[in-house]
Amino acid sequence: MPESPSTTGLGLLGTEPDALRGLADAAAAPAAGAAHSARSKIDMHHHYCAPEWREWAVRHELIDPKRLPPWTRLDIEAAIAFMDRAGIVTAVLKPMLPARYHSSAQLREAVNITLQSMIEVATSHPGRFSFYVPLFLDDPDASSWAIRRGLGQLGAVGVNVTANYGGVYLGDPSYDGVFAELNEFSAVVDTHPHNLPDGPPGPSTVPGIPNFMCDFLLDTTRAAVNMISKRTLDRFPDISVILPHAGGFLPYIATRLQALGRFCDPPVEPAAVRDYLGRFHYDTAGPMASAATLLAHVPAERILFGTDWPAAPGDTVTELAFPALDSDPAFTAEQLQGIYHDNALRLIPQLATV
Repeated sequence: MPESPSTTGLGLLGTEPDALRGLADAAAAPAAGAAHSARSKIDMHHHYCAPEWREWAVRHELIDPKRLPPWTRLDIEAAIAFMDRAGIVTAVLKPMLPARYHSSAQLREAVNITLQSMIEVATSHPGRFSFYVPLFLDDPDASSWAIRRGLGQLGAVGVNVTANYGGVYLGDPSYDGVFAELNEFSAVVDTHPHNLPDGPPGPSTVPGIPNFMCDFLLDTTRAAVNMISKRTLDRFPDISVILPHAGGFLPYIATRLQALGRFCDPPVEPAAVRDYLGRFHYDTAGPMASAATLLAHVPAERILFGTDWPAAPGDTVTELAFPALDSDPAFTAEQLQGIYHDNALRLIPQLATV
């Protein structure tokens, strides 16, 4: 997940340092049930912190490696071990390079190092990995350069953005130039939440409750509602937006937004809420809650499988997420096949020829 140069703090979803060995062991643990290893899954929410970027950022004193979550040190071999046991044939890498960069030139160097690392991973493991381009929307020039380089030259299958940059959320008109360029590429725009704006760097907003538990979901929801309010998908109709973690709280407040959206500025019409709920895409990373509420507003064809690995440990995926998805009475077997595999290919046909 990219982090804006203007975003303070490196308190990302993670575990205690002494749990790193446990994370690696969990990656190699057998999946929960033979049915899972038989499925060919496409993981649309698979985090990646390039080791070359970490080394570069440490040399430039941009990060304290001790403050990065330990899962950022897991390597591609651990990822492949997890994927094999989980029945994941292909993973789309969501790059994270969290630092406060001193200049646009330094940011471009960080992005370029990360892109080259992901290309090497994809090339070295044919068919197993594809990748998103990390964008930092508060630097429009660097974002435009990254789009042209990543989508236009290097074969990325989409871009990854955070829900807000310095408190300015997706949908804000200041991002229109970048979104116009993404629209020209008919780009997949994958989003990811982070800590809420104006909070203290690092610590939890509520002591004892990790920010990823609640704040991340609110961050996604704010971005989605702002895009609805600003009619982002109407102004840029050729982009496809993926909301992580089943859309945050959006499906649960859909009726509230339809009833009270007139108090937004500009007002949100109920028809626009219904329209946008069916136009966004949603991944299952989390694990997601019961699907009935989501399916009340969203076609099953808009739901994509995602693990959140390695931020979510392997056993969380295999022992909680898989059983929850497979046993959810809201899904038919055909819909599950779409979620695990087919919907991703429909959205990004290039994944069939990675």
